[in-house]
Amino acid sequence: MFKPKFFTVLPGLTKEQLARDAVSGILVGIVALPLAIAFAIASGVSPEKGLITAVIGGFIVSFLGGSRVQIGGPTGAFIVILYGIVQQYGINGLMVATVMAGVILILMGVAQFGSLIKFIPYPVIVGFTTGIAVIIFSTQIRDLLGLDIASVPPDFLEKWAAYAAHIRSIDPPTALTGALALAIIALWPKVSRKIPGSIVAIIATTVLVQSLQLDVATIESRFGEIPSTLPAPALPSFDLQTVRQLIMPATTIAILGAIEALLSAVVADGMIGGRHKSNMELIAQGIANIVTPLFGGIPVTGAIARTATNIKNGGRTPVAGIVHALTLLGIMLLFGRWAGLIPMPALAAILIVVAWNMSEYHVFRQLLKSPKSDVIVLLTTFSLTVLFDLTVAIEIGMLLAVILFMRRMAELTNVGVITRELKDRDEEDDPNTIITRSVPEGVEVFEINGPFFFGAVSKFRDAMHIVEKAPKVRIVRMRQVQSIDATGLNMVKDMIEDCRKSGTLLILSGVHAQPMFALQQYGLYDRIGEENIFGNIDDALDRARETLGLPKEGRLRNFVPSVKREESEN
Repeated sequence: MFKPKFFTVLPGLTKEQLARDAVSGILVGIVALPLAIAFAIASGVSPEKGLITAVIGGFIVSFLGGSRVQIGGPTGAFIVILYGIVQQYGINGLMVATVMAGVILILMGVAQFGSLIKFIPYPVIVGFTTGIAVIIFSTQIRDLLGLDIASVPPDFLEKWAAYAAHIRSIDPPTALTGALALAIIALWPKVSRKIPGSIVAIIATTVLVQSLQLDVATIESRFGEIPSTLPAPALPSFDLQTVRQLIMPATTIAILGAIEALLSAVVADGMIGGRHKSNMELIAQGIANIVTPLFGGIPVTGAIARTATNIKNGGRTPVAGIVHALTLLGIMLLFGRWAGLIPMPALAAILIVVAWNMSEYHVFRQLLKSPKSDVIVLLTTFSLTVLFDLTVAIEIGMLLAVILFMRRMAELTNVGVITRELKDRDEEDDPNTIITRSVPEGVEVFEINGPFFFGAVSKFRDAMHIVEKAPKVRIVRMRQVQSIDATGLNMVKDMIEDCRKSGTLLILSGVHAQPMFALQQYGLYDRIGEENIFGNIDDALDRARETLGLPKEGRLRNFVPSVKREESEN
């Protein structure tokens, strides 16, 4: 479970596959170059930090990860949360939050939480992913059009208000460069799918700007020269107060990283017919996020687009991801200063395309046709992501999804009361059913269908209040109750007290193993009495007749309470 895929596939690696992995790794490294720079700039940090992240983080993810073909590095999903952390806590705060996120990811992997990520509701994932895409798009308008805005407001609505106020300051050379980059990225796949359109756009616009000496902002003019060496590792300064303040942002980074990495691994599995180790992948992501900030990098996760590119170019082992990282390192060391000539509108065009691909607008539109509760979760998460904060969006989106899920479960649970005759809803050929049962005078039978948890307790109370006069015997039929929680147990406790005060005998029928065990643990089994807990309704009705001094029906009985039945079978 915790053995990296690299060491699993290494013994069977052939020379032919090694060659294919090497070629794929080089191509993916070239593809990752502009993306790593663009994601770093959009996150509010200098461009070399994106390259450092792709080199160190990408190497660790491939070397220690649980996927054959996962490519690690910076991604667009982090942009929103990272930009906010940098603005509020600075670069050091971002480094601290990234290390904290790495620790959380390792703990998630060790605790084998990898499979639990799938329980995050799909509307929540789509909501914040589409929201992130909208925000990424909105942050690139100034660089794409060359608007004369000294400082773009961080708030979404204020940002677009500023764009509207400065729309007349569009710089024609910058806008034309950005438009050319967009056109190349959009149309190049019709020419060739082997060479990425983003690389062609970067080369074409850089040559155009430099040859014509256009007054267009470049990476070097905005951020200075890109270093051609890796920095020495250094620990960020930890402050207890800052750590406390960064707990939620760090948790958000960890959750986003886990979701992105595992979704990418699942997609990759479908493309190659493999199976990743989710917990090992989380541990590798955690280690990468602890080590990378020591060199000045930003958060790392699995990159779906780069992973897919790796697969399409023949990559089938972690060697491709390692070569991808080494390729980027070579480019950084040998050609780092040339990367400074890349025009800013070209990077903005790349990020706009990334945002478009992230948005999955067709999925968003399809989800709008889902049940109303899912639509509410989707729109709430999307709106909070765009207008407020990604951390708040995930928290409230998850909370809302849980509440609506509990509401659905409560709707599935119903409580019925029968005063004279009880009829099963099961089919006649069910061996445990008896179509008609006679219920004596003075006996009330309640039936609970579904889990007896806090969301359903109010229904039980309402059903109890229907009976104006306390009966002599109250039978609660629980054959459809597979589970009961503390609130349900407390309701049973209150019912025992009410029956004791009114002189009513309480009988339970059809109790399954989990509710039976919970009753015993809660101390209610002995209070009800073993003689008043039955495995079927017929025995329960005969117990009621015995209490009332009436003759039994005389049917054969083969049922015992569920716990006892399991003990006898064992």
